[in-house]
Amino acid sequence: MASIVRVDLKEVVQHFKQLEDPRSAVNRLHPLESVIVIAIMAVLAGANGPTAIAKWAVMKSELLLKLLDLPHGIPKKDVFRRVLLTLKPDAFQACFTMWLTALRAAAAEATGVERPTLAVDGKTLRRSHDRRRNLGALHSVSVWASEFGLTLAQVATAEKSNEITAIPTLLSLIDIQGAIITIDAMGTQTAIAEKIIDGGGDFILALKGNQGTLHDAVIDYCVEQTKTDFRGIGARRWCFSQSEEPCGSTDGQGRLV
Repeated sequence: MASIVRVDLKEVVQHFKQLEDPRSAVNRLHPLESVIVIAIMAVLAGANGPTAIAKWAVMKSELLLKLLDLPHGIPKKDVFRRVLLTLKPDAFQACFTMWLTALRAAAAEATGVERPTLAVDGKTLRRSHDRRRNLGALHSVSVWASEFGLTLAQVATAEKSNEITAIPTLLSLIDIQGAIITIDAMGTQTAIAEKIIDGGGDFILALKGNQGTLHDAVIDYCVEQTKTDFRGIGARRWCFSQSEEPCGSTDGQGRLV
């Protein structure tokens, strides 16, 4: 179970200070970073639009006025709408990723996990379609750090088949050095494996029978190598005791060390 890590709201604000304000300088009453942080917290609390964000902010006004720079009080719904409509998504994502990276570092320190397992998976958001506008449901690919209980990055895709091209982009957003990346069979691609290796990570990729040639080749290779107990191919082997401490590995000649 992931440990609880408390975050100072002022630290969150710092990650969004470099965002370029898309609003006109005329009547700009509320600092952009304060508006952004309120919107993020409201969405985390279940708000699904500018009106809901503004209502949540009013309910939490006493707390927000103490913690955030709000010289003109709580922003109205039109402020949230204008900011969310004009904010550059890529710029926001860069700042958001910086925040998540800081959360990951704090979680790693709290849990002592040096080699996290990062699960890459795609999901379709329920009830996110809009038939009136002929828009399908939102599909996205995420990286989930299981030991930390934290989503490190997310990329939206047009449909599930686009996950193959989205995964390398997703991996570029995070530090995968030393991590173990797990992906289902759709992500078992040469380019994705190379991306993980270049980033200093290890991977566990699934194989299914419908990936005929590769699936059969891996089976044949493993069967052949078992005849010599994987000697001479540089395989590493780890066994674990009941205490889950590694009790040995093999060298390139298959000898236990």
